[in-house]
Amino acid sequence: MKKWECTVCGYIHIGDEPPDECPVCAADKSQFVEVIEETPATGTTETAAVEQEEPIPPQPASPPSLLVKIYTLASALIVKHHLHPIMVHTPNGIVPMALIFMLITTWFALPLFETAALFSLVFVLISMPLVLFTGYVMWQQRYRGALTSIFKIKIGASIATVILLLTLIIWRAVQPDIVTTASTGRWVFLGGALLLVGCVGIAGHYGGKLVFGSRKD
Repeated sequence: MKKWECTVCGYIHIGDEPPDECPVCAADKSQFVEVIEETPATGTTETAAVEQEEPIPPQPASPPSLLVKIYTLASALIVKHHLHPIMVHTPNGIVPMALIFMLITTWFALPLFETAALFSLVFVLISMPLVLFTGYVMWQQRYRGALTSIFKIKIGASIATVILLLTLIIWRAVQPDIVTTASTGRWVFLGGALLLVGCVGIAGHYGGKLVFGSRKD
């Protein structure tokens, strides 16, 4: 049987033909390459011909800028220490907690929980640039910037998360009693918070699918 490797996520498929879609990252059939075991060369004719060719002198390369050096170093550290999976626990854990605090305020009239929810959302918003940057680096380094459906969903969920965070925080700043006062607007606000939980949940779900999706050895 042949082995086929997904060039996007590294999934290995065993069969006569590659699958129509990668079960891990949803890359299409064209993203698979056949895994061929390397065999030592037996002929010497081609080797001799290559040796007779005149080597091409290397072209002098301009030294990378300081910004490029910093980005390269940061990218290496992010990939080596798995910083994106660490960072995504911030929105995945704190956003649902903030929603629960808002519901406690609504049900039991405890405004301190609503204040804690606000601070939680602000903290998540502050952390989002690092969450997005580490995610971008992992996407480029590990998955070669592939725009398959799973990555489009993750990118869309991430953008929606930032927009909802900004909307809820600004709304709360303009109308401080939006959660503590019974009104139609309060339920709309809570609905936005619920939608925010859904967005971070979707992004986390597909991130877990990329990392823990079933692989064949």
